[in-house]
Amino acid sequence: MDYKEIEALALSCGFTHVGKLDTDTIRVRKEVRDSCAENKCHAYGKNWSCPPACGELDACENIIRKYKHGLILQTKGALEDSFDFEAMMELEKVHRKSLIKFNEEIKKSHPDALVIGTGACIICGECSYPENPCRFPEKMISSMEAFGIVVSDVCTANNIPYYYGPGTLTYVGCVLVE
Repeated sequence: MDYKEIEALALSCGFTHVGKLDTDTIRVRKEVRDSCAENKCHAYGKNWSCPPACGELDACENIIRKYKHGLILQTKGALEDSFDFEAMMELEKVHRKSLIKFNEEIKKSHPDALVIGTGACIICGECSYPENPCRFPEKMISSMEAFGIVVSDVCTANNIPYYYGPGTLTYVGCVLVE
């Protein structure tokens, strides 16, 4: 795997920080998945990329363990204050667009790459779950939390900052490649 090539691709797709990810540092935790069931994001049981549709936690871990390499993908932005929800939502939108673009581009050179992001998949305006199959399974992006991953722990374990100081917010995703 050529990290520099994938890193350059990620930066060209709009991410502000990219760092190496050792897949052995990823810990899948039941308590993270359990918090999904609290449905604070209103996507639990309503999206193919989220629990329970994304599979049992053991299945998610088995998917992760197929990969040996990866990169952490971050989008950092500035906030006026800790209540600047407009900037938070705009930054999330930028991060999601970068994930979608990156997923499309990385699949050209690494068709088996797995991009894991933030929140429920938004490829379709309205998810077909549970009545119909996913319309675009090759484009679907699950969240790191849906896979049971504590985002800050993965960043820390790979010496990538998670917090960049007061007045900032960082959204995080990752790509896993063989």
